[in-house]
Order: sequence, then C-alpha cells, then structure tokens
Amino acid sequence: MLYNFDEIIERRNTNAMSTDGFREYIFNAPQEMKFPFADDEFIRMWIADMEFATPPEVIQAIKDRTEKRIFGYTKIFDPEYYNIFSKWTKKHYDWTFPKEHLVTSNGIIPALYELIDHICKPNEKVLILTPSYAFFKYAADFNNIETVCSDLINKNGNYEMNFDDIEMKAKDEKVSLCIFCNPHNPTGRVWTEKELKKVGEICLDNGLWIISDEIHCDLLRTEFKHTPMSKLFPDSDKIITCMAPSKTFNLAGLMISNIIIPEKKLREKWYKRHFSMENPLSVAAAQAAYEHGDEWVRQLKIYLDENFEFTRQYLEKNLPKAVFKIPEATYLAWINVQSYLPEDIDIPLYFANNVGVLLEGGNMFVANSDGYIRLNLACPRTILEEGLKRICTFLNK
Repeated sequence: MLYNFDEIIERRNTNAMSTDGFREYIFNAPQEMKFPFADDEFIRMWIADMEFATPPEVIQAIKDRTEKRIFGYTKIFDPEYYNIFSKWTKKHYDWTFPKEHLVTSNGIIPALYELIDHICKPNEKVLILTPSYAFFKYAADFNNIETVCSDLINKNGNYEMNFDDIEMKAKDEKVSLCIFCNPHNPTGRVWTEKELKKVGEICLDNGLWIISDEIHCDLLRTEFKHTPMSKLFPDSDKIITCMAPSKTFNLAGLMISNIIIPEKKLREKWYKRHFSMENPLSVAAAQAAYEHGDEWVRQLKIYLDENFEFTRQYLEKNLPKAVFKIPEATYLAWINVQSYLPEDIDIPLYFANNVGVLLEGGNMFVANSDGYIRLNLACPRTILEEGLKRICTFLNK
C-alpha cells in the first residue's frame, strides 16, 4: 500500500462538521448540549466524509496553486478541466459527453435546489425512491413541490425497485421529475443496466425529467462497475447527471461538483440564474484528483472492502439478529437493528447517550427505513472496531 488508511488524523478545532458541528446537524441543538461523553470520546460514524487524508497528489496541487498568490474571481476557462474529467469518465464508465454539456456547481445539493426550480412548475411533483437521501425531499420542499415516494422492495437486506409502483406514480400527470440515486444511498445498490434501462424508460415514456445523482459512482466494491444512466439513453436530453470528486477523494469541503445538462434550454436557464464562480483551490484539487488519483482510489476501495468484510463478520458473531448485507457501493453500512431497539426512540440520541457513537438513524432517510442505522465505514480499522464493539456490547445487554 502506497497510502496509509490506518492513520488517525485529528480533526477537532478545524470547523469540521464531523467533530465540531454534530450537535447542530444531528440533534438541532446548540453547542452547549451536554452528553455523558466528552467530545473527544465519541466515535464518529455519521456524516458522509472520510477519516482518511486526501490524496497527497491533490494536496500538492493545492499547494502549487497557492504559489500563484492571488485568489481572485475564478471560472473554469482552461479546456484541460473538461479533458481530464472526460478521460476519467471514459476510463471508468466507458462514457463521455460533449464539453458544452458540463457546468459546475458548489455541490450537488445546491444544484438540486436550483434544478427543481428550473424544471418543475407550481403544483407539480417529484418522484423519489425510498429510503432516500433526505436532501432530495428537502430540495423539493424548499421549492414548494410535493414529493411522491416509491418504496424499494427489501428482500432480507437486498433492495429492488418496484417497477409497477414506479410506473403507476410516473403516470400521474403532475409528476414531472424523478430524482434518482445511482448507486443508491443509503442501501448501496449498484443498479444493473437492465434495471437502469427499465426505470429510465418508465420515466422518459411518461415525460419525466431525470436527475441522476451519481456522487458515489467511484466507490464501488472492487468487483462492480458503474453505469451512468445517461449512457443507456444517448438520444435523450432529459437526463441530468450529477457527479463530484467530493466523496471519491474526500474533498467535500472544497464544494465543487460536475453537472452534465444535455438540454440546451435548461443550460441557458442555469447560466442566467446560477452564480457560476469557482474556488480556485477547488478547481486545482478536482483536476489533480481526476488526473492523478486513480491509484489512490484503487487502494481505497481495497481498504473499504476489507472494512465491510470485517463489519460483516463482527456483526454475524456479536449481533446475530441484525440484518446486514455488504453494499455493492458507497462506504456506508445500512444495518437493520430493529430487533434490539426499544420502541419510539430517537436513534442517534440513543446511541450518542449510551455508547458515545455518533451515527444516523433510518428516520433521516424519508421513509421505508424504520429500525435502521447508517454507519460510515470510511475510517481506520481501529476506529471501526471500537465503534462496533460499543454498539454490539450495548445492544446485547
């Protein structure tokens, strides 16, 4: 291994959400909120960034950019950004797109808020598949657009789409947009080409736009391969693809994402209303990540595969009534612990107060998620082992 994923890096007092912002974000509470555990005693397995150092090649690119000494208003003018990102998508997904289709945003979440406003008319609806990343619903709520949910079918931890239900809801004339997650968060499904083709056809045949959130597309188990939704529908301009270096290279704080918008009129709306300036350090970091980060990602995926297998074995031995299947993608474990939980509890608060583990409960994922916890496994194995030990010891009492 060229990279040390076992290193424990101190993040406190860096304004990190993980360490310094969890009270506000998880518990909607002020910084004065007290727990039975000191802040430095918590095992943090909640927010979806990694406890691993960003690739050194990216850090060096940021340092090199600081040597230019001026950080004025910045946009991406150099065609190398597109060329390098396009080479990445071609190599890893056998898919590219015209340069003019690419716009950037300071995150996929802000892009969702904007795109819903551009696409949906008043009284229209957005279709999502649940359990769902909550910001899909929040973005619709912000724009006063109703959310329609189609529950995934859970077969002992393996999730499938309910195509009959999706089709029934897509036929509603008020439903104009599907926000789709590929790979899926929180379940970790890597949708097959057959599944993608079917859900895509249902949406497009019924006149729906599709926003395909593919932020986890590089974080697959080593035996899987990502297929962009747009790749299967090259003649459609109604599929918007959202990708970013943030999850892949642990760059979430640099706030840069790639939004591929094929439809010209929608891009024109975007350019008229979007404040399209970039952080110069973010541009340098993203470009270096896509140009030099391949080996780092390869080794990261091996380490994550081992963390998931460690978790599977640990739960099988120490928490046998839990339902857990190693996800096909993401660094997030989706675990059903309902058999061990009392009724009507605040799951994150329950684990924070009793075992000093910060995690997210199923209630944070809109619907079809009762009794679940989501654990971030992108951490050194010593931290993972301690977190699992605390959870299993407590639930077995």
